[in-house]
Amino acid sequence: MTAAVLQGVRVLEQGTFITGPACGMLLADLGADVIKVEQPGTGDPFRAFKGGLYSPHFQTYNRNKRSITVNTKQAADREKFYELVKTADVYIQNFRPGVAEDLGVGEKQLRDLNPRLIYCSISGFGPTGPAASRPSYDTVAQAASGYLKLLVNPANPRVVGPAIADAVTGFYAAYGVLGALYERSRTGVGRKVEVSMLEAMSHWNLDAFTHYYSANEVMGPFSRPRVSQSYVLECKDGKWVALHMSSPEKFWQGLASAIEKPDMFQDPRFATREARIDNQEAIIDLLSGIFKTRTREQWCNRLLAEDVPHAPMYGTDEALQDPQAQHLQLLVQATHPTMGEFRTVRPPVSFDGERALKVRPPPTLGEHNAEILP
Repeated sequence: MTAAVLQGVRVLEQGTFITGPACGMLLADLGADVIKVEQPGTGDPFRAFKGGLYSPHFQTYNRNKRSITVNTKQAADREKFYELVKTADVYIQNFRPGVAEDLGVGEKQLRDLNPRLIYCSISGFGPTGPAASRPSYDTVAQAASGYLKLLVNPANPRVVGPAIADAVTGFYAAYGVLGALYERSRTGVGRKVEVSMLEAMSHWNLDAFTHYYSANEVMGPFSRPRVSQSYVLECKDGKWVALHMSSPEKFWQGLASAIEKPDMFQDPRFATREARIDNQEAIIDLLSGIFKTRTREQWCNRLLAEDVPHAPMYGTDEALQDPQAQHLQLLVQATHPTMGEFRTVRPPVSFDGERALKVRPPPTLGEHNAEILP
């Protein structure tokens, strides 16, 4: 791994689906040796795909790891696992509260074996409380934290977008683990790191809560785009452009020039920032008609010439083909000996100008049993 800042850190990840594996992946991306501990036969349920065990979902969150199969309900396997715990720096699990103890992998059980161990426990609603035992998935956490209401269009209410609560919770878990690793470097003692999806998404939704408690404003799906003056506009060729006009007046002057409407500010609805915020729908009506007169490429060239904050609204099939994405070498690839080509987006952080361009493909189930298990 390039710039492996966590080289020498061993992580045991007994995670399934997204939250635990996402935490493990982030640490692996930084160079940690992440050993994914899976159930024999089936492994992480996210593996299942068209009769196989290497789904796109699984691939997303399990690169740069090694995989072993261990059933800690069985005494012989549990002892093998305990020997690994003695060598580990971090353990990650995202079971419902109480399940880890039943499997013999609770915090006390493992830290008795290794007091230096950082034990990371991820849950849906927290370890205690009236909702602790409830099942939680991405949409549940988004809704419970108030975040989902900022995404759903009330005129067409349906869940939209990726599994952001799962990924965000994994990110916060890794953030907590890194803090605990730093503290242990000074004290020599590990910590129990706990994070729930509800806590993670409530913190992610911080801006909405701050607005409510400081200004008594309950934000909705169009609150931020209206104030930030953000727009998505269809072009002549059926492709889309996104604009984020923000505060500087020069951006609006540039847009007026690009759309050949230099007199638009004579309309009192568009004359000031406050007026434009109050009349967002009128601006959308104006811009929608104009943007349908030229192709996306033509509009991007015009907006670029006027220094207007914009981007093509790419699909996944287009985004990494953009010259800037290619310059940043965002797409990386490797070849798995049995599963073939693996392509993914590299970690976004560079160290001393070094990008993490090398990647280990996600492991097949139990791929590293022989080299890891005694």
